[in-house]
Amino acid sequence: MLGNESIGRLNLDAVLLDLVVFRAESWDCFGVTVSVAVDDSLNRESGSRVHHANIQASKAVADIIRTTLGPRSMLKMLLDAAGGIVVTNDGNAILRELDLAHPAAKSMIELSRTQDEEVGDGTTSVIVLAGEMLHVAEAFIDKSFHPTVICRAYSKALEDAIAVLDKIAMPIDVNDRVTMMELVKSCIGTKFTSQFGDLIADLALDATTTIGVDLGQGLREVDIKKYIKVEKVPGGQLEDSKVLKGVMFNKDVVAPGKMRRKIINPRIILLDCPLEYKKGENQTNAELVREEDWAVLLKMEEEYIESICLQILKFKPDLVITEKGLSDLACHYFSKAGVSAIRRLRKTDNNRIAKACGATIVNRPDELQESDVGTGAGLFEVKKIGDEFFAFVDNCKDPKACTVLLRGASKDLLNEVERNLQDAMSVARNILKNPKLLPGGGATELTVSATLKQKSQSIEGIEKWPYEAAAIAFEAIPRTLAQNCGVNVIRTMTALQGKHANGENSWIGIDGNTGAISDMRERKIWDAYNVKAQTFKTAIEAASMLLRIDDIVSGIKKKQAPGSTPSKPTIEQEGEADNEQMIPE
Repeated sequence: MLGNESIGRLNLDAVLLDLVVFRAESWDCFGVTVSVAVDDSLNRESGSRVHHANIQASKAVADIIRTTLGPRSMLKMLLDAAGGIVVTNDGNAILRELDLAHPAAKSMIELSRTQDEEVGDGTTSVIVLAGEMLHVAEAFIDKSFHPTVICRAYSKALEDAIAVLDKIAMPIDVNDRVTMMELVKSCIGTKFTSQFGDLIADLALDATTTIGVDLGQGLREVDIKKYIKVEKVPGGQLEDSKVLKGVMFNKDVVAPGKMRRKIINPRIILLDCPLEYKKGENQTNAELVREEDWAVLLKMEEEYIESICLQILKFKPDLVITEKGLSDLACHYFSKAGVSAIRRLRKTDNNRIAKACGATIVNRPDELQESDVGTGAGLFEVKKIGDEFFAFVDNCKDPKACTVLLRGASKDLLNEVERNLQDAMSVARNILKNPKLLPGGGATELTVSATLKQKSQSIEGIEKWPYEAAAIAFEAIPRTLAQNCGVNVIRTMTALQGKHANGENSWIGIDGNTGAISDMRERKIWDAYNVKAQTFKTAIEAASMLLRIDDIVSGIKKKQAPGSTPSKPTIEQEGEADNEQMIPE
């Protein structure tokens, strides 16, 4: 039996259950099994250590690309595995080349990839914002706040931030080319190609407006991945770059001497089948008894190809393009009829030609109809650029696909121009899909931050503090812009906070070129609504996910010496998980 004093101690332990993380332990006392609640500070320390490790890894990733935010940002020179170099300030391009061991760092890199695929811009901002959200959460982890409480506050802050965006967003007329140009220019003003003025914005706008398709009910589809091809040809000047009213591809006609290389208003037939003798599906053996049978077999092949060619020539085409092979005999029939032919074209290129000239890709020549013939192209021409031949299907009447021809001094320059062009086209696409504007230069983040700080006064309970911290975290973007401009950060941020304190002046931000505090409308520094909303959502949701991780468990088998017994699975502590030598060589 236990004395009253022992029972009193047990009751006291029971009262403390709400205050202490516990583990039930049992032992034998005077023949009686006693169970008590024991403080499990070890488990709590383990979870806290993992939180700190994840936060430190995320902050390290954010610090890598922090200097690439804004128009006065620094460039990074990357060495890839093949020994080549990449010079860029594009957040996604930089992080793609990093090889980090820590799993939290890897998940941060995934954020910029998600942002790039979804809206094509804001890849640096999302990493900086997510890193800051985790940084401000560290103080609450130290004070033993439960991660779920912090995540709940962050989720509420995200809802309120999106509501602020909706309130300050300004509609835009997509048919006003001057405004659209200014918007695209301001979004890619942070890029390397901003020194070339309007060139990239012009190319991006021309390309996206060309391929836009109205779906009705105010919806518009702009598929820049499928229907815009960027062809990089070294040589010439960057100013020679242009958007073709049609497509170009790296091919020449099958018989250059016999077939025309320039056709005005061509009738184009697109095929997805071979124009050569069909082989058997399975292994086929033919036994020839007489010598004449061989000649019969050859004649059957010739007749088969001739019949296919006649079915095609019946529609009087000027150009025949097929994705598969084209035999010498078929080439002979086409050249005799004055028809040019191109073979073994990529499916993606064939789809673009179909969209540009209004043709339909046909799988069997005997199913051809007049409506399948493309008549929308104004010119077919084969030109030699440098050492290679390029075929142009150009001057199309209503092309729904196009090619952007980029010229430049070197491959490195062209690659960076292409990256910037992709961002510019994504911005133009976002505006065509959702025509709303937000102020750039950190003005949006400062407005959101000031509004959330005011709202935090009305929140009751323990969530008030993480909510307020999330509001402060939004200031990371304007602060980083100020740092990269080289101005006095504390003085600039204090002045900006004063302007935004009452929730007004939502268009006052920092000019990334000069570091001056100015009205973003006058400076024409704008952001697309889609990009900002996606940045906030991705950053806060990713920060919440990383805060919910309380252990890192390695599922990787380590190499064992021959004959040794397999070891039990182990739970990595922070020190081990952060170590790049996790897997022995």
